[in-house]
Amino acid sequence: MAIMAPARGSLTLGVLAASQVVLLLDVTLVNVALPSIQRELHTSAAELSWVVNAYTLVFSGLLLLGGRAGDILGHRRVFTAGAALFTVASLLGGLAFNAELLLVARAAMGAGAALTGPGSLALIATGFPDGRARNRAYAVITSAGSVGMMLGMVVGGALIEWGTWRWTFFINVPIGAAVVVLSRSCLHESPRLRGRFDVAGALTATAGVTLLVYGVVRAAESGWEDELVVASLAVAAVLLALFVAVEARAPQPIMSLGLLRDRRRAGACVMRLLLTAAMSGMIFFLTLYVQQVLGFGPLETGLAFLPTTLTVIAANRAVPWLLQRAGPKPVMVGGSVLAVIGMVWLTQISATSTYVSMILGPVLLFGAGHGLVSVAATAMAMADLPAGEHGGASGLIQTMQVGGPLGIAVLVAVYEQVGGTRVQALAGAFTGALVLSLLMLGTALTVFGTRRRPCT
Repeated sequence: MAIMAPARGSLTLGVLAASQVVLLLDVTLVNVALPSIQRELHTSAAELSWVVNAYTLVFSGLLLLGGRAGDILGHRRVFTAGAALFTVASLLGGLAFNAELLLVARAAMGAGAALTGPGSLALIATGFPDGRARNRAYAVITSAGSVGMMLGMVVGGALIEWGTWRWTFFINVPIGAAVVVLSRSCLHESPRLRGRFDVAGALTATAGVTLLVYGVVRAAESGWEDELVVASLAVAAVLLALFVAVEARAPQPIMSLGLLRDRRRAGACVMRLLLTAAMSGMIFFLTLYVQQVLGFGPLETGLAFLPTTLTVIAANRAVPWLLQRAGPKPVMVGGSVLAVIGMVWLTQISATSTYVSMILGPVLLFGAGHGLVSVAATAMAMADLPAGEHGGASGLIQTMQVGGPLGIAVLVAVYEQVGGTRVQALAGAFTGALVLSLLMLGTALTVFGTRRRPCT
């Protein structure tokens, strides 16, 4: 394995971080732009929802394939191809003159992101030395994604207020182009795994994950009793079970089942799933609260969540040091405790609550908890990997982002079941997010051993 010099490592980290910023920036940018898109392109509510869902479905469904493609073809090559596809698709989205073209662009952006995302983690695992240097690189990448997501709400609000929704797509183009150009000179190619694609595994994994995400996304809109929801989840379960059977017999599986035999790696995946579910649900319902109850506009809403970025970055920067001295379990438990405290606070929300009294504290606490858990879980998932499995592990940990739509769908169901006033229903949804956070804490306490084993 070639380990790069410090100066080159900084350039590599800069390129990988920029890719994460643009991928996560796009998620919240587009959400802010939806009302403007609907007005200009005259889209129906169903078409508008697919502007978000087309990206989510394709991205989630192709992550495992994208990770394995990097193992076989080279992670730099696949990363660069994904960044190029994402950039061209963003340009197409900005130029779209009807809903159909915009949906095609969003699906292509999801495919590009699925190729780029796993490559970022895999290139760190194969290019940075074990220990604190590698964990620091994971922390930088995680911080970049958090900054992109939170800045997207602010930048999106500003672009909509002072310009046009099309700039929420065009803004990706110069950043993506720079990543494509610099990746060829700043990134080392990873060792390539000799072999061929596991076609059966790729088909069952892609179809299974896509139907799973479709089912939970539709459940948030139509309820869990909807026939299409039930059918898609049932078929997804069958396909994912078939995927496990195929992978157990495949000579070169798209995802080695041995990755999940490591208790720490399996626990890290569960932690990321629960963390993403709780975080996505919290942001979704707090956005409703600040806009519908407090009367915030799009730009004010983005600024309201900006403090979260500060605690995420601060916690991210502390994780490499903490992992070396305390080991992963205290970091995971500490981050989960902070998230639980933040959620307990939010369950006390009322019609007379203010931003300072009820929102600022919880988002700071949850942001710190998110920063600790996300970096530690990523480092644990990518630790001690056999040669040729970095892409598979990267695709696996990033697939846990399906927790986002799953968390929103579950908490929307809770919100609707609680009834009462809008604020009472919101308090019920936050109670549901608290349960997810408690499950995360329980996982941290029970799955990970007490031995002070650093993530390397």
